Amino acid sequence: MNAAAKIGAYMAGLALIFGGALGLGNVVGPLGGEPAKPSHGSGGHAVAAPAPQTTAGHGEHAAPAQQAESSTPGGLQVSENGYSFTPLTTAIKPDEPTDFRFTVTGPDGKAVTDYQVQHDKKLHFIVVSRDLGTFQHLHPVEAGDGVWSVKLTLPEAGAYRAFADFAPTGGQALTLGGDLLVSGDYTPKALPAASRTSEVDGYTVTLDGELLPGRQSKLTLKVSKDGKPVTDLQPYLGAYGHLVALRGGDLAYLHVHPDGEPGDGKTRPGPEIVFYAEVPSRGDYRLFLDFQHEGKVRTADFTLGAEQDSTVDPNAKPTAGSTEHGAGHKH
Repeated sequence: MNAAAKIGAYMAGLALIFGGALGLGNVVGPLGGEPAKPSHGSGGHAVAAPAPQTTAGHGEHAAPAQQAESSTPGGLQVSENGYSFTPLTTAIKPDEPTDFRFTVTGPDGKAVTDYQVQHDKKLHFIVVSRDLGTFQHLHPVEAGDGVWSVKLTLPEAGAYRAFADFAPTGGQALTLGGDLLVSGDYTPKALPAASRTSEVDGYTVTLDGELLPGRQSKLTLKVSKDGKPVTDLQPYLGAYGHLVALRGGDLAYLHVHPDGEPGDGKTRPGPEIVFYAEVPSRGDYRLFLDFQHEGKVRTADFTLGAEQDSTVDPNAKPTAGSTEHGAGHKH
């Protein structure tokens, strides 16, 4: 083959490669881009069907028309809708308190400084081990210039997942996730065995109900102490309980809130806390309930499997009216 022929073949190959890449880009869409059709209230959490909300502290915030929403469950992405979770602290040692700092950057590339208050806080910070054996629900403080700071102690070496749960002013609620690595020898552990009863600090919490993929279901958690029902739970972040559900394997995140709230004239302070949730798929889930009694917040944990309900078409779309409320503040 002469030089001219070789050059011609080379240019044809380049055209084929770049043509294929363009076709793939048209199918996949731009990296970090937004779907073409926005839908109200969604930002990337597993689905639930909450009642309409109106209050700034406990409500669902309408997304601007220009912000499209992802069908990806919350917490699986470090960036979404132009917002990114950016850790500033990279070195974490096992069982050693660390001043962990991070920012959330907005579509303009600058650190976000203006947030909506949700459940009494501007930002909720969840950290779990990758094997879902440990769980922390923390509330960082603003250190200035869009930097968040929180005292973080990770008990042992291994991989952890951090979730920043927030709603920027004028935007929709989101949960962004990122991995944290703690140096040292690490032995992976199996997901804790299925259990509907949790013991913590002398309290017993039982769980009744099922998780049904693509369908809203009722979960009732009952709190007792020394064999007696607890009827004087205290409000914590504007509710009698907060329930976080994480899917085993990829740690898809749901932040589910109870039916009713303190002071509404109908919701009792225990012993039962009722939640309505909808999970995106079959599989095993870890559930973590935060509740407050006698001035202290405690966490009960459960492992529950989600199986297909025989009355539900496995190919059917999620129920009309269900929403993926940003990061998943479901009510």
